[in-house]
Order: sequence, then C-alpha cells, then structure tokens
Amino acid sequence: MKIGLFTDTYLPDINGVATSIKTLEDELVKLGHEVYIITTKPEFSKSELNDRVLRLPGLELKFLYGYVLGTPFQISAYNIIKSLELDIIHAHTEFSIGIFARICSRLLSIPLISTYHTTYEDYTHYVNLINSDIIDNMAKTVVAKLSKLYGDSSIEVISPSEKTKEMLLRYDIRSDIHVIPTGLDLKRFNVNNRDINKVKEIRDEYGILDDELFVISLGRIAEEKSIDIIIDAFKYVKEDNIKAKLLIVGSGPEEDSLKKQVKALNLEDYVIFAGKKPSEIVPSYYLASDVFVSASLTETQGLTFIEALASGLPVFARPDDVLNELVFDGKTGFYFNTPKELSEKLKKYIELNDEEKNIIKYNAVNVVKPFNSEEFGKKVLNIYKIAIAKYKEMFVIDEIRAKEDHVNIIVKSPNGDEHKLIVTNETYINEGLRKDQKINQNILEKLKKEEIFVKAYQSCIGRIARRDRTRKEIYDWINNNFDIEIKDVNDIIKKLEDRGYIDDYRYAKSNIESMKLSLQGERRIIQNLKRKGIPYEVIQELLEDSDQNEELEHAIKWANKVKVSIKDTSVAMKKNKLYKKMMVQGYNHDIISLAMDHISFVDDENVEIDNLRKAAIKARKKYEKRFKGSKLRNNMFRYLFSIGYRTEDIYVVLDEMEWDDE
Repeated sequence: MKIGLFTDTYLPDINGVATSIKTLEDELVKLGHEVYIITTKPEFSKSELNDRVLRLPGLELKFLYGYVLGTPFQISAYNIIKSLELDIIHAHTEFSIGIFARICSRLLSIPLISTYHTTYEDYTHYVNLINSDIIDNMAKTVVAKLSKLYGDSSIEVISPSEKTKEMLLRYDIRSDIHVIPTGLDLKRFNVNNRDINKVKEIRDEYGILDDELFVISLGRIAEEKSIDIIIDAFKYVKEDNIKAKLLIVGSGPEEDSLKKQVKALNLEDYVIFAGKKPSEIVPSYYLASDVFVSASLTETQGLTFIEALASGLPVFARPDDVLNELVFDGKTGFYFNTPKELSEKLKKYIELNDEEKNIIKYNAVNVVKPFNSEEFGKKVLNIYKIAIAKYKEMFVIDEIRAKEDHVNIIVKSPNGDEHKLIVTNETYINEGLRKDQKINQNILEKLKKEEIFVKAYQSCIGRIARRDRTRKEIYDWINNNFDIEIKDVNDIIKKLEDRGYIDDYRYAKSNIESMKLSLQGERRIIQNLKRKGIPYEVIQELLEDSDQNEELEHAIKWANKVKVSIKDTSVAMKKNKLYKKMMVQGYNHDIISLAMDHISFVDDENVEIDNLRKAAIKARKKYEKRFKGSKLRNNMFRYLFSIGYRTEDIYVVLDEMEWDDE
C-alpha cells in the first residue's frame, strides 16, 4: 500500500505530533508498506522530494514553537503527489498541509482519513491577545465549526484518547471516530539501556548532585503547558530545603518569560533550562532523571508522560482525563493541584525507602506496555483498509445543473440508485462539488438537509409573491410545513428580510392605511396587526400623532419613570441605558436628546462614587481568582472604565483599596 502522511510538523522537530508520525511511519514500513511524508520547510522555495519526504515551502511561526505554516495549495507539490499514485491519504493536521491533503484527496479521488492530535480550543490564547472572553468564545466556536468541517470530510477519524473523542463528539462530527493511542518504540526508553557514564555526564553538566532529586520537565515551552506552576512549586522546595533540582528540556515562546520568573524568585540554583535537544538523545535525559513533572491540561494523549513512565520515572501531574489509565496516585506517580502540593509530593517521594521507590518504577514501566508501537501500526493500518473499502462504496455525483438561485444535483449510489438533490449556490461552492466526485453518506445527508432549506425558501418566495406577509406568518408557515431546525428557519427569515421580501414596518404602514380607509377603529387596527406578529412598538409609532411637543412630553414622562429602575451604575452608563430603552420604546434620536435635557441626574451624580466603590468590589471578586497585583488592578481598571466611570474617579477608588504586591 502507498500511504501519504500529511503533517505540519516532522523530524527534526521535537513534539508529540512529530514523534507520533515518525513512529507510525516506521511501523508501516516494517509491515511492508511504502510511506511518504508530506510536510513543510521553513522557507519559500520549490517543493522537494527526498528519501520519500516531500517538503513544501512555508512560513515559520516563531510564537508557535517554530511551527511552519504551509500554503493550502501548491501546484508543483500536487503534481508530485499525483505521480506517487497513493492508495490512502492520512492527514495529521486540520490547517495548511491538512487543507492541502483534503484538496489532493478530492482532486485525485484518494480516500482520506485524519488524526486529531491537537485540542485547538486550548490554544485560543494565541489569537486572543487582549484576553477577551468574547474573542476567546468566538475563537472556540470557530475551532468547533472547522473541526466538524474537517472531521466530516474524512472517511474515518482517529483520536489518540477518549478525552479527545468526547470533544469531537461534542463538535457533532459524524464520521466514525476510532480511539487509537499513539504507540512508542518503548525499547528506546528501556531502563536496561541506562548508561551510568551518560547519567553522570548529564548530571554533572547541570550540577545535579547524587543526593539531589533530579526532576525533569520535557517538551514544548508554551503557555498552555503551565510550566510556571512547576517553577512556583520550587519556591516552596527552596523554602523547605528539599534537595531537588528541576531541569526544563525544550524550547518555545514562553522560555524568556519563564526565565524571568526563575530570576524573580531567585531560583537560579534550583531551576535549569537545558534548551532543545535532538530526539535521539532525549531518552538519555529521561534515564538520567529521577522523576518527571508536567502541569499541562491540554494533552490529547500525553506522549511525554508515556515516555517518562517507560523510562521508569514516577510522573507528577495535575489530574486530567487523559491520564486516567497512566497515572495512579501513589503507584505510578502522584497528582497535585497547586505549586505547594507539588513540593509536598516531591518531599513525600524523597522520603520513601528504596523498595517503595522501586515498586513505583516497576509499576511505571508496566503501565505503558499496551502502548507498543507495533500494535499502533497494525491498528492504524486496519483503519486504512476500512476507509478504502468504504471509499469504493461511496456515492458519485453523476450530474450538476446550475440554476439562478440554486443547483440541481443527481447523486448515484454504488448499486445505481439515483438521489436528486437541490442545494444553494453557497453550498455548491463551499463544498467544492463537481461531476464524478465521490461523497460519503455524511455529505449526502448534509446535502439532503440543505435541500429542505432550499425548498422551504422557495416556498416562502411563492407565498410572498401572491400576497405580502409578515415575519411571523412566514415563520409559522415554515414550522408547520417543513421538518427543519429553528436555526435554519431563522436563517431563511433573515435571508428574506435582507432581500426585502419581508418588511414588517412596510407591511404595518400599508395595512394601517388600508384599514383606516375601511373605517376600522384604532383598537381593531392594533389587534389585527398584533395577530399578524407586528411588534407593538412599530404599531404605536405609526399611529402616534405627529405633534412633536406632545411626543416630547410623553418621552420625558416615560424616561423619568424608567430612570429609577436603572440602579447601581455610573451616570454615563445610566444615560446610555436610558437612551437605549427610549429607542426601544419607539422614540427617535431627536426626541430623546431633547428629553435628556429635561431630565435631572443630580441625585445620581451624588452617589456616583458610592456606586463606583460597589462596582470595584464586584470587579475584584470577578478577577482575583485569575490575576494578582498589577494585573488584577489593570483588569479592574479596564472593566470599570468600560462601564462608564471617569478615569480620575477610578484611580481614587482603586487607591483606597488594599493590594497585595506580587
């Protein structure tokens, strides 16, 4: 079998994904298959195929630990891949090279499977530079939608852990998801390979004495790895005179920040940065150490945990679902939740006798035996066979006919049955549909669902063409005649409104004129329009007398009544809320501006500082769990400023409060 592994990262990179791909490559080759790696190189030059590794030009992203971002489509690389005549494409990333993998799969009619290595929702801080909850939630929503899109485009999906599978199911991915933990060449980490001279050389290089506990943290140095928690723990290690030193092996965007943290805590004699090490000597660092520590909660499987355990190292980690079958407290390692607790657990381990330590080391080695690389290769190969068999049974687009506002498609099943479908122009373009293209059952079901949307929309156009309709009338018509989700109903309504087919204001104005001509009373007019779903505010606006003085009097009276209900906020925010409420009530901007000039806010000005103090206390409770010192103060300031308080008043109130300096 000719297999193409598409990935953004590969050797000489040191990370879990690169390790996983190299392990899979080696095992597939051992099983007699021809494996090609399609990956990136950190410069813009022509694509090159050397020793079955095709490297595509890309842009190195320093803030992402040197990851290289490839462009989604490259002609020369595509032609090379076409010449390889691959039997299967296995994508190991969702972006750049992953997109290219999906393009090649579609254009070359090659079955595609994917492995979801990275929980991208844990990495949204890289795009959330202002630490905004709104941006973070938006980023996570985008991640979920893209993950579903890419997952559904694969015939099969591989998840390295149950934790990751549960996340993908939460994204509503419809492709079959198989849990296959990444295997490792455990022989590389065998404790019998421990070279006493190499151990002494490493310990001597970093000044770790024989009676000191050698604690190693190995991997990418990034914010989501929470290495700062481990460093904080060594503050207590120092205070309690615990004989232990921490060696941080690896590099990444947070390295400089962590070095500053070490310096600020005066831990230079306790915490050492070793930098990035070649993968071939990484086992020696494990075997030279006494224990392994990680505070990360973002692992999809945690290969470094498995490597450490295979090396006979007890693992110190924070509780996480991905570790449920690896770390058993007191048996293969120890769990901690806080820096203080980590230092206490390290001390507890040091105080164990040799027999107790040897039992933990023995348990550590045995718990990872199921993660054998040979079984890993066989399981993935079996997924390839399933995908290829399914691909042969997929549906084929036999005919495409483009209309003005939709596209007619005929899809044939393997036994020759036809499915006639209607899809929107947007779906036709976004899905990249073309004649003779193969689609799976998931895509077919998606297109069938899209057909209901199109038919419902066209039905609404027909009803409106015969007689003007309100938003509510169309909404009820769709729900009563089509089996369609509420979100899709709202999308249809919005589309009709955007194109001017539905306009409740226009409808109400036209019908008021018509009903007045037929001598209907105002109460009857209101009842009729409300029954049609016209908002009461719109009806009132159209029926109100045009006398400006009378409207102003009503506005002032209404505003004074509502004003008292807006409590415990700044005057500026109160005015803003009052303005919005008056707009909702149907008053226009000019009337509101005149009314505001007649409304007194003297009493509100008198309690402005008291309200600010209350808001500051609430802000402190909101942020003090995540921030301390100046960061807490800055976040409180931004919040108080955002809700309308004056800068000078904020400074006064913040200065009144007590602060714990970092």
